[in-house]
Amino acid sequence: MAKRVFSVAFAAAVLSGCATTANNPKDPFEGFNRAMFSVNEGIDVVIKPVAQGYDAVMPSPIKTGIGNFFGNVYDVWTMLNNFLQGKPSEGFSDFGRIALNTTFGIAGLFDVASAVGIEKHAEDFGQTLGKWGVGDGPYFYWPIIGPRTTRDTFGWAVDTSADLVWHVDDVAVRNTLVGVRYIDLRASLLPTDKVVEQAAFDKYNYIRDAYLQNRRSEINDGKAIPEGRDDADCKQSRCY
Repeated sequence: MAKRVFSVAFAAAVLSGCATTANNPKDPFEGFNRAMFSVNEGIDVVIKPVAQGYDAVMPSPIKTGIGNFFGNVYDVWTMLNNFLQGKPSEGFSDFGRIALNTTFGIAGLFDVASAVGIEKHAEDFGQTLGKWGVGDGPYFYWPIIGPRTTRDTFGWAVDTSADLVWHVDDVAVRNTLVGVRYIDLRASLLPTDKVVEQAAFDKYNYIRDAYLQNRRSEINDGKAIPEGRDDADCKQSRCY
């Protein structure tokens, strides 16, 4: 399942209005991907109204608390990925965030760490694989989980298996947490829907290019990558 921190970053990429390109070499299975995109659009016919209702009825402080709670849970995985990527200072910073928000933030409902200036990071196993030099591979669009490169598809599988929410023993509690997180995530993307529909001649191309651009930026910690170079070629700053 996509994470909230990804949704914010992806939304920013879409809002930046990145250009669309037809016949992208990163998308050799475009026919399959467009079919899966249509499946996802069909699923969203059901999910989107639920998210809209949630967004309209739920008070802002409660929505913020829900987002903070799940963000704090995911910070544990972000911390581990920062250590795996050889970024100990970021990892210890994440540990500090978790400790503060879990205690003084009441199980993460309040983002005390950000209030005192501790930066929030967003790392997943796909980014870790990229840091280790694994190439991104072809692009895929999957039902429910949305856009992923081949590397990020495998990374998503690891992210999901490590997700603390999925390890809750009580099935009813676990399913409730998963459902609430997904609806909260979908609600957070509602503002980008109108932007994409108004700005994109081809919605599929627009989302694909926004995703690929954003992931290249994330994996390289915001550093620009020269044209024609794969993000895996630029690990350890060799491209700069």
